[in-house]
Amino acid sequence: MDQPEIAAVLESLRRFVAREVDPVMDAIEAEGTFPRAMIAAMGEAGFFGAAFPEELGGSDLGFGAVAAISEELSRLRPELGYAMNMQAMTCPYTILNWGTPEQARRFVPDLIAGRSIGMFALTEPGGGSDAAGSMRTRAVRKGDRYVLDGSKMWITFAHASDVGVLFAKTDPEAGHRGVTAFVVEPKRFPGFRADPIPTRGLSRVFASNAVFLDGFEVPVENRLGEEGEGFRIAMHALDFGRITVSARLTGLTQALFDLSRDYARSRVVRGRPIAEYQMVQHLIADMATEVEAARLMTRHAVALADADLPFTGPISRAKYFASQTAKRAAAAATEIFGGYALAEEYRVGYLAAYVNMLNAGEGTANVQRILIAEDALGTRPAGRHAIPPRRWRGRSA
Repeated sequence: MDQPEIAAVLESLRRFVAREVDPVMDAIEAEGTFPRAMIAAMGEAGFFGAAFPEELGGSDLGFGAVAAISEELSRLRPELGYAMNMQAMTCPYTILNWGTPEQARRFVPDLIAGRSIGMFALTEPGGGSDAAGSMRTRAVRKGDRYVLDGSKMWITFAHASDVGVLFAKTDPEAGHRGVTAFVVEPKRFPGFRADPIPTRGLSRVFASNAVFLDGFEVPVENRLGEEGEGFRIAMHALDFGRITVSARLTGLTQALFDLSRDYARSRVVRGRPIAEYQMVQHLIADMATEVEAARLMTRHAVALADADLPFTGPISRAKYFASQTAKRAAAAATEIFGGYALAEEYRVGYLAAYVNMLNAGEGTANVQRILIAEDALGTRPAGRHAIPPRRWRGRSA
């Protein structure tokens, strides 16, 4: 990982947000239209391509850069953090890792350039991400097409998506071995509908959606991997999604810490800044320590990923710790700000809403606890679904 190069990317990101995002974001939210031009500008600036080889338009900086960009973006503008999953990790990287060279060439460059909008559709109503037992979406092969019927829930960017990775059962009697992955093109074929889900305190334009599939067609050549390989693909993809989510939670914690520290220095009670009161100092000390720990845990996991070593357990622990750290930071900030935490003048409530959202992303705290405990007890090793990464440059065309 080239640290000076990553530092330069982060400085470029800060300038981009100050110049291209902050002045217009309120107007975009008021208008309610997905800002495709903004995503394209981010792609053109190279913010989505760090994990991808240069021949596909990436910068090949590695997962450490992905984490650093995700953290800083979430610190500055949490709503844009969604794009790091859909444009920089779970959607395009799953296609790169599991697709044919032809599929990678066809879909990945436009996704990481922001010319195509991506999505990752696993979760379903009532069953969450339980692909083994609760998936009801069906895919039936008819000649050179699969016909998909069913629904998905909490699918980010689905209302704007051009390309996505979607999971459906091709054999409903086979449990998790009946799940198959597909590269879908919602605007190319009929039978796909996405309805944004109203969410309190979160962005209207970078929305999650309920998705409905009614006779939606997917060409056979868009199948990702083999029939029945979808569950393994999904579990593998979630590892990489947890890189961005862990980093985004760390960025939110850093933003809450920065706000709290600055407010504690300026807020005067009984003639003294509240930073001089020991109870406030305890809160600040915990935030300062835990945000650094969350960052180091995430960096450890991504260093393993960059070295092509197993990282399922470490990234699950990092995601869990970062989520709990962010929740405690939001509570501490609310305590430090008092009633002003509710005021729109300050960003506390805005940041806390994204903390709550990311606690569910790529597995809730309870899901992570199960994964971590089973791995620690040796009953189900965390890396049991992992595969050696099939790097693009290691495959023949």
